[in-house]
Amino acid sequence: MDFLTQDKLVIVGAAGMIGSNMAQTAMMMRLTPNICIYDPYAPALEGVAEELYACAFEGVNLTFTSDVKEALTGAKYIVNSGGAARKAGMTREDLLKGNAEIAEQFGKDVRAYCPDVKHVVVVFNPADITGLITLLYSGLKPSQVSTLAALDSTRLQHELVKWFDIPAERVVNCRTYGGHGEQMAVFASTTSIDGKPLTEIIGTEALPADEWEAMKVRVIQGGKHIIDLRGRSSFQSPAYLSIEMIAATMGGKPFRWPVGTYVNNNHFQHIMMAMETTVDAQGVHVKPVEGNKTEQAELQKSYEHLCELRDEVIKLGIMPPIEKWPELNKNL
Repeated sequence: MDFLTQDKLVIVGAAGMIGSNMAQTAMMMRLTPNICIYDPYAPALEGVAEELYACAFEGVNLTFTSDVKEALTGAKYIVNSGGAARKAGMTREDLLKGNAEIAEQFGKDVRAYCPDVKHVVVVFNPADITGLITLLYSGLKPSQVSTLAALDSTRLQHELVKWFDIPAERVVNCRTYGGHGEQMAVFASTTSIDGKPLTEIIGTEALPADEWEAMKVRVIQGGKHIIDLRGRSSFQSPAYLSIEMIAATMGGKPFRWPVGTYVNNNHFQHIMMAMETTVDAQGVHVKPVEGNKTEQAELQKSYEHLCELRDEVIKLGIMPPIEKWPELNKNL
């Protein structure tokens, strides 16, 4: 049976809806025969394992454990959805303290049990911050840790698909950058509809300016909308996109969407945020983000909001001051 790699893939938080869907998706996509699912809640984890065994995937050696050392030892790829879920009435930022502490321990566990891991994808919110904490404490290179940020861009594409009533492949290069939260920057200048720039359509009868503004709000509040409809946070789309990301780092198809990655350049410093990237077997690499002045200003606001969240975590004592980061991770 053909697989992308023989390396061990670990799904953290596999007793949850995102994690269990990630495990099934990884098997369906034939990423690797060596998959370990981990969750500290043993009964539900065993239930997930029983379900996956009953799928009867051929050639897959699925193991499950509630021992983090057993799970991570020998891991070459990890996708972690193991934080607290977002509930009705909560923003992603409401999850900050508890999930920041989970990310700290996870980073330390990666350093202790699988320092030779090739890539880690962090999914649990607020992902920009939990990914940054994971990177800091794991000791990995910035190219080796990424976060799920694609979901906002795919929601933008879906809104445009619904509005124009056309197939998704005719809506190209939808992009949101910055934070995966209420302050994300929604870009129009990158997108084209049937080859025509979206910026030339906005403000016309085809897409009035007020409708575009309303659409941006729907994109920003896409996660809240799903919670309102289903009574729980989304799990199918983050699961699938996360596995697409890790597949790209295994040498699979190029990832099509923005990725949350560590940025430290002349403009954005010491932050994890959604950027234009390339994702391949060498990891995640930042590319320039191009946009008009209004979009760049929105991106700057999103960056400043993320800096506030980062600084709040520093005040909580979960991360040390930035100048001390190299003492924990020589790659920063």
